[in-house]
Amino acid sequence: MFVLVRRVDLADVIGSALVAKAAGAGARTIAAALGRPVDTVRGWLRRFGQRAEHVRVYFTVLLVDTGPDPIPPAVSVSVFADAVSAVVGAWRAAASRWPDIGEVSPWQLAAATSRGRLLSPRWP
Repeated sequence: MFVLVRRVDLADVIGSALVAKAAGAGARTIAAALGRPVDTVRGWLRRFGQRAEHVRVYFTVLLVDTGPDPIPPAVSVSVFADAVSAVVGAWRAAASRWPDIGEVSPWQLAAATSRGRLLSPRWP
């Protein structure tokens, strides 16, 4: 699965926006870099920010349950950044257990794992 429910853009595009925000970029800068409307990007960032703690917990558990020798991500400057780190960490853990999974991106894994509902209000 490469898309999220009720989103036109691919999970990788949305994921790159989330990574940029976690690194400190603003919505306007991200929108310009991705060639997307600012309101669309703000919507992604706002929704993910509202769900960040739930996403962090879900993907940290997935990381610990999946990785052969799991190392949870260190706490960072924000819950938003922690959630992004947890998604990437879960992807790395899955890729270390199943090497062929490295052929998908962290955001494709997140889309598949969440059944496309990563930004949905009632997930997980």
